[in-house]
Amino acid sequence: MDPSLKQRLLGAAVLIALAVIFVPMFLSPSSPRKPGGMQSSELAIPPEPEGEFRTEVLPVLPEAPRPAADADRIATVDTATAPRPEVATPLPTPATPPAEAPAPATPAPAEAAPAPVVAKPAPGQAANGRFFVHLGVYTETKNASDLVAGLKKGGYPAFAEGTTFQGKAAERVRVGPYADRAAAEAARLRIKQARPTVPGSVVENAADAQASAPAEALPAGRAGGWAVQVGALKAEADANALRDRLKAAGYTAFVDKVQSNGSTLWRVRAGPEVDRAAADKLRAGIKDTLKLEGMVVVL
Repeated sequence: MDPSLKQRLLGAAVLIALAVIFVPMFLSPSSPRKPGGMQSSELAIPPEPEGEFRTEVLPVLPEAPRPAADADRIATVDTATAPRPEVATPLPTPATPPAEAPAPATPAPAEAAPAPVVAKPAPGQAANGRFFVHLGVYTETKNASDLVAGLKKGGYPAFAEGTTFQGKAAERVRVGPYADRAAAEAARLRIKQARPTVPGSVVENAADAQASAPAEALPAGRAGGWAVQVGALKAEADANALRDRLKAAGYTAFVDKVQSNGSTLWRVRAGPEVDRAAADKLRAGIKDTLKLEGMVVVL
């Protein structure tokens, strides 16, 4: 069959089917039937209220204020004429500030407690060291006298001096004096060899000095040094306080213990120095800074 004829027959069949479906719907006088499940109900319209109604139109936005008559005019400025300065309104005169209250008086610092008064030391007291060989204390005078006599026969400068022992009168025997400890120690050893039963020891019994030791007081061949003694005190605490005063001023100082005329003294010395010239300079510096008199001594 011819394809064009086939298409025409198919189109005719479609048109006939459409006519069968829709033509009865347009020609039927009654409305389409409602499904069985659907129901209709009539709405009751309320009665018209009594009274007159007035219709008004209300603006949504507030009415803008009408511009003044001169609003449309453009302001102009005269540039040829200099503007007159406005008169400044005078500022109110500030109130006079109240007078400041006087600052509280600063309390005066508490005065430092005065340093304890220490007796002025004598620089030459117990300055010269004298060394002895001590050979014991004897309550029997005859024993002391026999020992002294025997030592003198051997060439030793021996002597006896009175003292007390356990509350009784006694005598102590010594040999010397010697200029330094080494010489006294040598004499003690020789006496020990000659009299082994006699106890012996080297002691120092210092004597007062009237002036600084001369340069020849320390022989060139003997070891030793020089120091400046500023005093010898009976109380160790006073001697330590004087030593600390020297140290606070920047000097090297020390305290040593010595026997002098049967009593114990504490000597305060600065140094040591290797030569006499340095010791003299040290003595002058102490006098200038601390106003303390000193005496150059041999160690």
